[in-house]
Amino acid sequence: MALAGVRVIELAGLAPAPLCGMILSDFGAKVVRIDRTRAAANVDVLARGKRSVALDLKKPEGVGVLKQLCNQSDVLIEPFRQGVMERLGLGPEVILEQNPKLIYARLTGFGQSGPYSKSAGHDINFIAVSGLLSKFGRKGEKPYAPLNVVADFAGGGVMCAMGIILALYERMRSGKGQVIDASMVEGAAYCCSWLWKTQNVGMWSRQRGENLLDTGAPFYETYKTSDEKYMAVGAMEPHFYEQFIKGLDLDSANLAPQMSQSDWPELKRIFAKAFAAKSQEEWIKVFDRTDACVTPVLSFQEALSHPHNHERGSFITDKEGQVSPRPAPVLSRTPATVSLERNPEVGEHTHLVLTEYGFNEEQLNILESAGVIEYSRLKSNL
Repeated sequence: MALAGVRVIELAGLAPAPLCGMILSDFGAKVVRIDRTRAAANVDVLARGKRSVALDLKKPEGVGVLKQLCNQSDVLIEPFRQGVMERLGLGPEVILEQNPKLIYARLTGFGQSGPYSKSAGHDINFIAVSGLLSKFGRKGEKPYAPLNVVADFAGGGVMCAMGIILALYERMRSGKGQVIDASMVEGAAYCCSWLWKTQNVGMWSRQRGENLLDTGAPFYETYKTSDEKYMAVGAMEPHFYEQFIKGLDLDSANLAPQMSQSDWPELKRIFAKAFAAKSQEEWIKVFDRTDACVTPVLSFQEALSHPHNHERGSFITDKEGQVSPRPAPVLSRTPATVSLERNPEVGEHTHLVLTEYGFNEEQLNILESAGVIEYSRLKSNL
C-alpha cells in the first residue's frame, strides 16, 4: 500500500484526529493510538486498523515511554489545545531534538497561535470564525451548521492527513521532519476557497438563502415526493435545466426564464407541486440515465444498496456487521487494503507494541505495577 512502512503515533482525541489516523492506516501506515489509562470507555469509532496502547502521560515514566515510541516513529498526531504537550514535556522542540526526522502534526480548532489558540470549541465554532457558517442557511432563517463535517473532518482530519503526506514527501529530499500546525478554522476556510474567490462575480450578492447554490435557486434544491421522500436537483446549466423541465413534463416556454431571480419563488412552487405528484421511485425512473442532474436523497441504508454504489463497492462491512465507506480515492496500483477486524479496545496491544519498540518484560512489569501502562485482557485481533 502507498504508506506501507510508515509508523504513526496518534494521541487519542475526538473525531478529527482519529479520522486523520484512520486515513493513514487505511493506506498502509502502522498506527498506534495512545489511550489514557483507566479510560471509562472507548469512544473512538474511527479506529480501523489501529492498535491501542494505554499509557499515563501524567506520570514522568509515561512521558518517557512516549518519547521512546516517537524516537522510532515517522509521525506523531496530537489533538490537544496549544500548550498541553509543552506542559507534559512533549513539545516539538523536545521531541524533534531527539528525532529530527519526525513529522509532528498538531491538529487543533484554532491553531497554535492567536487569541483563541487556548480556547475550547467544536465544529460549529470553527466554521463560525472561518466565515463559512454565515453562508449556511435558508432565506429568513438563522445560520445552521451542516453537521460536523466541514471543520472536524474536511478542514481537520483530511487536511491534516494531507499535511502529513506532504511532509513525508518533503522529508525524502531533506531528511528532516517538521511541525504541522493544522487549524480547523483555516482548513475549513481553505477547503472552501472557491466561496471566497467568487465573492465578486455576483454569485453571492443577495442575502443568505437567495443565491445560486444556497437553496435560493429553484434548480438547486430538494423537493418532497408523494411518499414523503426527497429528490435533489442540481440542474444549473441550461442544457441540464431543459432536461429537468422535460422530466417534470413541463414546457419551459410557459415558465419564467431560468435565471430570473425575482421569479425563483414561483418556480419553486411549480416544481414542488410537480414533484409531490409522484413517488421517489417513480421520479428515479424518470431521471435515471439522463443529464437532468436529479437524484434521490438516500438514507444510509438506501445508499448502501443503491445499484451504483453496490457495483463500485463503495461501502464495506466489517466482521461485526458495521458498515462504513471504503477509503477514497481509489489508487490503481496501491489501493487501500482495509482491516475488517473490530476496533481495538483500550490497551489491547500495549504489550505487543511496547515489545516491538524495544521494551523488555522486566521494564513492562515495572511500568504496569506503577500504573504507567495498562493491558486489556481481550485477545488481540491484530
